[in-house]
Amino acid sequence: GMALLVLAKLHSEGLLDYNEKVGTYWPEFAKDGKENITVEQLVTHKGGLVLLDRKVLISELDNYDELSELLENAKPMWEPGKKHGYHSGTIGLFMQQMVRRIDKKGRTIGQYFSEEIAEPLGIDFYIGLPDDFDAGRVATLKMFSPPMVLFNLDKLTKGMWKQFLNPFSLLWKSMLSTKWDISDPIEELKFEEVSGGGVGEARALAKVYGILATGGKELNISPETINIMIKYTVPPEDGIRDQVMGWESLGSSAGYTKPYEIFKFGSESAFGFSGTGGSLAYADPKYKVGYAYVMNKMDYYNINDPREIALRETMYNCINKLRAK
Repeated sequence: GMALLVLAKLHSEGLLDYNEKVGTYWPEFAKDGKENITVEQLVTHKGGLVLLDRKVLISELDNYDELSELLENAKPMWEPGKKHGYHSGTIGLFMQQMVRRIDKKGRTIGQYFSEEIAEPLGIDFYIGLPDDFDAGRVATLKMFSPPMVLFNLDKLTKGMWKQFLNPFSLLWKSMLSTKWDISDPIEELKFEEVSGGGVGEARALAKVYGILATGGKELNISPETINIMIKYTVPPEDGIRDQVMGWESLGSSAGYTKPYEIFKFGSESAFGFSGTGGSLAYADPKYKVGYAYVMNKMDYYNINDPREIALRETMYNCINKLRAK
């Protein structure tokens, strides 16, 4: 969600058009069936670029030239626009390369986020931890055990359990496409793992989404950009079943998750992103509120974690009581 915000700011600056082809900004990308992939198709996971020719090591994430060549040689798994499937391990890699080419200063997503979003707002959130960051402040994730999924299938979204039970599924292949190869977790987090390596406070996420929910002026996000973030995307031609996750889902045109039948959060204007283990952060323009729930004890829920739902429902109860006064 925070990486997508970088693209949203570039759109507000007039440097990026979601309907433009990725190859316009990154000419070497436009080959092997990727010639007509638009930015919108890429960020809404309709490009079919779920897997690469090899695994990417965390320690090589700052080797941009070599990774650029790897990504340029990627081939879509389906005709772009026909289907969609969550690019869990690759979306950040593609976004990183785009931003470095579009930003006038050639910054990475982490650098841009720090200088244009985090520092001006005074928030504690990083895409790539600073070298001098106090490691004692980083929470230790209590990971779930993959084998225990067998005893927690009822917590998985309908359709997803089949993907989990198949070790050769696109879900497992995509999740394992990036390899954490450094023994020190703090050193790992210093690399910009854009797909899922953000580190920060729930308050930071809630503040950012709160600004977006109230028009985005503090971040210089244009009304046109906000409208794109709010609206639902054009569904893939072959239906809304996610080819990787196994469920039916929709995302907004800017790549954010929107409320849909199996994941109803906030009002219809809400947009945000959920995370593995049960986390969720989003903006709700109707209620003019930003919300974030993060946890260090991961559960098997990918969405609709009861812990998160309880907090969310309490928040809306409070808002409704205040409005009633």
